[in-house]
Amino acid sequence: MICVSTKFVVLVLIYVIHSITCPARGTLPGTWELLVPNAGIASMHTAVTHYNTVVLLDRTNIGPSKIRLPAHRCRNDPNEPILKKDCFAHSVVLDLKTNAIRPLEILTDTWCSSGQFLPDGTLLQTGGDLEGFRKIRKFFPCNASSFCDWVELKDVQLAEGRWYATNQRLPDGRVIIVGGRGAHSVEFFPPQNGAVPLPFLGEVEDDQLDNLYPYVHLLPNGHLFIFANTKAVMYDYVKNVFVRDFPVLDGGPRNYPSAGSSAMLALTGDYSSASIVICGGAEYGSYLQHITDSPAHTSCGRIEATGSDPVWEMEDMPFPRIMGDMVMLPTGDVMIINGAMKGTQGFGMASNPVLNPVLYRPDEPVGLRFMTLNPGTVPRMYHSTANLLPDGRILLAGSNPHVFYTFKGDFPTELKIEAFSPEYLSTDRANLRPVLVDLPEKVAFGEQFEAIVTVELPVVGIVEVNFASAPFATHSFSQGQRLVKAAVSSAIPKGAGKYKICCTAPPNGNVAPPGYYMVFAVNQGVPSVARWVQVTA
Repeated sequence: MICVSTKFVVLVLIYVIHSITCPARGTLPGTWELLVPNAGIASMHTAVTHYNTVVLLDRTNIGPSKIRLPAHRCRNDPNEPILKKDCFAHSVVLDLKTNAIRPLEILTDTWCSSGQFLPDGTLLQTGGDLEGFRKIRKFFPCNASSFCDWVELKDVQLAEGRWYATNQRLPDGRVIIVGGRGAHSVEFFPPQNGAVPLPFLGEVEDDQLDNLYPYVHLLPNGHLFIFANTKAVMYDYVKNVFVRDFPVLDGGPRNYPSAGSSAMLALTGDYSSASIVICGGAEYGSYLQHITDSPAHTSCGRIEATGSDPVWEMEDMPFPRIMGDMVMLPTGDVMIINGAMKGTQGFGMASNPVLNPVLYRPDEPVGLRFMTLNPGTVPRMYHSTANLLPDGRILLAGSNPHVFYTFKGDFPTELKIEAFSPEYLSTDRANLRPVLVDLPEKVAFGEQFEAIVTVELPVVGIVEVNFASAPFATHSFSQGQRLVKAAVSSAIPKGAGKYKICCTAPPNGNVAPPGYYMVFAVNQGVPSVARWVQVTA
């Protein structure tokens, strides 16, 4: 008889259980890569431009960053509490082709501000703290060999101060700016009639301000879905009336500082239906009481906002998560990445970083929608971002759980920029990956156009042609994010692995507001590298 000690059996069982619940790194789908070891700043706000560059932006009153401005461009502000003469950059631009970083000059404080691209590809940036409270800024993108920088508008400002607001591009190309701390109103850019009261934001405000960075989605019926705290409304911004109240989403607050995340699922078919997903968040009271170890929510709610009798369908993620970022992939799946398992948003308010991304597959039944992915090694917590890139990867930047840049102790300020490659970019699917060899640079609403692709293996089934917006990512919500699946014909063989696809552009601005989109061809779940296409009226 072979005798085995009880202690040995227990250790074996612990190892087996750990292996089941925590798979070894590399055995799960997806791969990670380091793009930039030191970006100079920790990006609180991130946006991808149609020149294949990335604008990264932090706050200006944080003291020295790790990248300097040219000496002649120092910022002089006698009211600045940290540096009266600030020769450090607080915004940079990343060239995706070379991974080179160039410093940008930002003059007013952009802490917890908002943003959105205009139809011509200009990045509009609004609000912030202190002298940035009512500021409007623009960044006119350019190619990497040219020089472009932030421009602060001097002849126009916000009608009301906006700190923790949300921006959304509208069907006519204007931008609506929703909410902010103490701002229970909306306003428009270009400016129009000042601020318009939105009492809903005041009605849902609680004593820890869970109405900040409201989730705003433009529905294909032209109205806005606005969610704050636990409640949502359908808002007709033209008439300034509420069209519908939605049921309360159970599980506690979901917006800043309780930090869930939200996405509108891909628009497809006749574009009459739109569903919203909201996942994660902190326990109520964690922010007020500074409880860093209170478990985050695992729950997600999903609602067909355009349905006749909408209700929340509930399901659970594999991990509790606050401060997660929901990124729409070219396929229509949603990546949930970044965040922590415990605590809440705020400086030093979270613990237990969640390193595993998860994939949300909306076409699967409840219980089978989530897939756990390969974990990273860098905690991405407070003030971190995630953005879809034109090559299908996810760009990860930022994380600064401290008042100032802090590079010691738990969860130091993070200056590295990484990329996560979903499973669709794995080498065993390379022969399925289409190449977009021809596509118009501009299409009008409803216009029919041709996409020419090449694929190594013969095409089986439909090759999708999908329009992905470039949102402004900040504080666990990507402002203006949407994916529109164009109506397409079957791929017509043209010889030598080449195919023609007849496509119809999105029908109107309700479905796809005018502007630049990353257009992907998707073959059997594998996306091409995108081409930028401007959608116009």
